[in-house]
Amino acid sequence: MEIKSLPLDFNKIIIQPIASSWLTEKDLTLDVLRLDLIHPVISGNKWFKLQYYLKEAQQLQKSTVATFGGAYSNHIIATAFACKVYGLESVGIIRGEKPATYSHTLQHAVHYGMKLVFISRDQYKEKEKVAAGFENLNWYWIKEGGYGATGAKGAADILNYVAGNNYTHILASVGTGTMLAGLLTSCLPHQQIIGISSMKGNTALNKEITHLLPTQFKNRHFTLLHKYHFGGYAKHTNELLQWMNEAFNNHNLPLDFVYTAKLFYAICDLAKNNFFKPGSSLLMIHSGGLQGNKSIGQNRLSFL
Repeated sequence: MEIKSLPLDFNKIIIQPIASSWLTEKDLTLDVLRLDLIHPVISGNKWFKLQYYLKEAQQLQKSTVATFGGAYSNHIIATAFACKVYGLESVGIIRGEKPATYSHTLQHAVHYGMKLVFISRDQYKEKEKVAAGFENLNWYWIKEGGYGATGAKGAADILNYVAGNNYTHILASVGTGTMLAGLLTSCLPHQQIIGISSMKGNTALNKEITHLLPTQFKNRHFTLLHKYHFGGYAKHTNELLQWMNEAFNNHNLPLDFVYTAKLFYAICDLAKNNFFKPGSSLLMIHSGGLQGNKSIGQNRLSFL
């Protein structure tokens, strides 16, 4: 499978420096790796996590890719689009009862040819049983959010785009932990990896990330912070939306309310509270997912 088969433009990836008083006052520098620019649908880390799964599905001659996600899942929409391009059927197992009106994400997933199967939240907690119910079909299964060693292998490629930059800290938002696991296998030994959890109190993440690491990386240290969730996964406050508008107006940096806005806010708060030593050089991974902002509604974000 060739990357050129997808309409992705990796030449659009840039390293965007951020200039702000809250950085200079603490003698810090911050760059943002703009992975969101490669494609409006398969943006950010989505392609990196999917790439080797799709390659394996083709090698195994699977006709259909099936995966799990919620009504606003970036992974669902990215999988639907990628499968359409590669001529694969796609099935999304969606958490919750079928709504009267589909979310923007689900509407587009259907447009890209994905068949949606809605299951109760209780059923969703036992995904292995759900998948086993389709065992007679020639489907290739991808876990929710692309979680797995194969997804982490793809995410490890992200740091190829900052090769030669000697950052002291690499910061990323965390959902399943797959991207963070990939970053841990490809970062330099001295670099500190910090994850900002988008979920409230998901302390199982540490174990789930470590589980994905190859043996030689099992002891690699990383930090997970859980206090920047703004109410929980996919939750937001007026303060967060204001922060997103300020980030765009001041830095021309569009963020999404589920992941990257909370990440950027966390970096600012940590900097102001002396979390980083003076002279530190920070890299923020922009993991894309901007399409999710359309669920917020009109006139609340200045860049929609």
